[in-house]
Amino acid sequence: MALLEGKTGIVFGVANKRSIAWGIAQAMAREGARLAFTYQGERLKESVESLTSTIPNSLLLPCDVTNDADIEAVFGKVGEAFGRLDALVHSVAFAPKDDLENEFVKTSRDGFKLAHDISAYSLVALTRAALPLMEKNGGGSVLALTYYGAEKAVEGYNLMGVAKASLEASVRYLAANLGPRNVRVNAISAGPVNTLAARGIKGFTGMLHHHAERAPLRRNVELEEIANAALFLVSPMSSGITGEIMFVDCGYNIIGL
Repeated sequence: MALLEGKTGIVFGVANKRSIAWGIAQAMAREGARLAFTYQGERLKESVESLTSTIPNSLLLPCDVTNDADIEAVFGKVGEAFGRLDALVHSVAFAPKDDLENEFVKTSRDGFKLAHDISAYSLVALTRAALPLMEKNGGGSVLALTYYGAEKAVEGYNLMGVAKASLEASVRYLAANLGPRNVRVNAISAGPVNTLAARGIKGFTGMLHHHAERAPLRRNVELEEIANAALFLVSPMSSGITGEIMFVDCGYNIIGL
């Protein structure tokens, strides 16, 4: 039997075929999960729709994660269609371009608020909305995506690193809060991957080269490897794991000098 046979999930953050969220969704679908997807705005709808239409029995819904009414509507429709929810994948992040490229000390107040709202608070808001559907099911799994820049100062990552640090703290507090309800919350800290979002980071190509030179495996991580780790974390195979940040980065994070 497939690993997620009879399970349901919702994936936030698919933008195109290179998205980490899309790689994770493909792995989940391959293992039998029925999935819902979201998109933000008409600009992304066509791209996301062309991908998700290849997933049998999938559901596609609009959602702005900064809008509580949108979030409530999404989970209402997921509840109507699925009746319950086993897994939530959060692969959502944003910071204004100027606040990424400027010196960190020049970060704007509005940019700081927006980056934390979209990149970190949205995990709390989405998990809260998903909770009734997971409790109907006797529990569930929430998975977020983060990066090493949450722990160490990475050149060019700036405000996003601070927002990811907030996201990682939220993973731990949500895990502690929701463990008694059998809802697990974890994150994957992936090595750099050539996604649409990553290309917005100044010096990203150099980051890729440096990572491949220094990581113990002497290469960059593949999207499929991140997806397989995610599959493990949302499946019953990881039933005893919560509140963890799992590195999938070819070992880069263990290197000091």
